[in-house]
Amino acid sequence: MAGRPGYHVVSSLAGRVRDPQLPAGEVRVGGFGGVAGLRNWLRDNDIDVVVVATHPFAARITTNAIRAATDVRLPTLLVRRPAWVAQPGDRWESVASLTAAAARIADERVFLTIGRQGVAEFAGCAAAWFLIRAIDPPNGPLPAHAELLLERGPFTVEHDAELLVRHRIELLVSKNSGGPHAAGKLVAARAAGIPVLLVDRPPSPPGVTVVTDAAGAADWLAAQRGVQRA
Repeated sequence: MAGRPGYHVVSSLAGRVRDPQLPAGEVRVGGFGGVAGLRNWLRDNDIDVVVVATHPFAARITTNAIRAATDVRLPTLLVRRPAWVAQPGDRWESVASLTAAAARIADERVFLTIGRQGVAEFAGCAAAWFLIRAIDPPNGPLPAHAELLLERGPFTVEHDAELLVRHRIELLVSKNSGGPHAAGKLVAARAAGIPVLLVDRPPSPPGVTVVTDAAGAADWLAAQRGVQRA
């Protein structure tokens, strides 16, 4: 929307990635200071509509953004890409949390693809070996037997299949983030017959309009033209 007439788009990034890929248009980086800070920022910057396009597991900022926008009576949209759904041949086990996933791991070689946050939950899995993939190094302790792989997606099926073979992976652990850019590991695991531990995403906040992709968000924004704040 940044290049379309009649729109001024400000994208907000949390600042947790060291070298982020910036979207078009104006970009701000960093937190707001909770709901109150975001509420003030929306007012001070004459924002008309809010699109919450957070990661499916970023529960706190998602809730805070929707609450702040609701407080100042702004039209608000949540963009939530669909979760991954098991296909024939998949060997998936759903777990409720990273803690539950860590408790399930035994003496096996694990491909851990949860990003850098939450890796410390697996530090106590002393019997397992981990290939840990993230964009930036994780915070906190790592498992005793681990190799860190720093790379940024999207990843192809061929790339992930080669990793599974080269590192003799026996279990894939991931969050159910959805979307095509990180789905190659699931296709590769299916082809190799490797089981997958998939952490369930938190539920979307109630009472907000939800679309599944950027095209849906663009249609929603077009429908908001001419709508003014009360």
